[in-house]
Amino acid sequence: MASDKPAPPNLAGEGQPGKKSEGHQFTIGMDLVQDYRFMVRFDKDHYPGLLMDEPPPLGGDTAPNASRILAAAVGNCLSASLLFCVRKARINVEQVHADVTVRFARNERGRLRIANIDVRIEPSLAAADRDKAQRCLELFEDYCVVTQSVRNGIDVSVHVSDPA
Repeated sequence: MASDKPAPPNLAGEGQPGKKSEGHQFTIGMDLVQDYRFMVRFDKDHYPGLLMDEPPPLGGDTAPNASRILAAAVGNCLSASLLFCVRKARINVEQVHADVTVRFARNERGRLRIANIDVRIEPSLAAADRDKAQRCLELFEDYCVVTQSVRNGIDVSVHVSDPA
């Protein structure tokens, strides 16, 4: 029996379309350039490097920092997930714009943390397609790999090599 529910997108960006990326992994590298600037090198040669920096008083604010990259990842993943669903439902989308607002707060130990991320997505849909898009609006968040991972918390293990 066919389902009217769109197939889940492969928004992890790995593997073949329609195949699960479960168990897949990748490794990126980064090297100190100067001060607090790092050059990120991705696992695929055709991806350009990404310069990252910290804002003052630590860095020179010459490139985005990790908080901005996380905000971009959340916004991109949600936008791509919504776009996938509406396209799968054969709804024409002319444009998608997203604004991502990050709010910081201090935790109980006084450490600065991302308190919340607010994402506002504005897809340009024909008026006739708005009702048809309602199902996608109910589904798309659940398929966003990055957002759901951040919401659920990600196990991060850290290993620091002995200084040479």
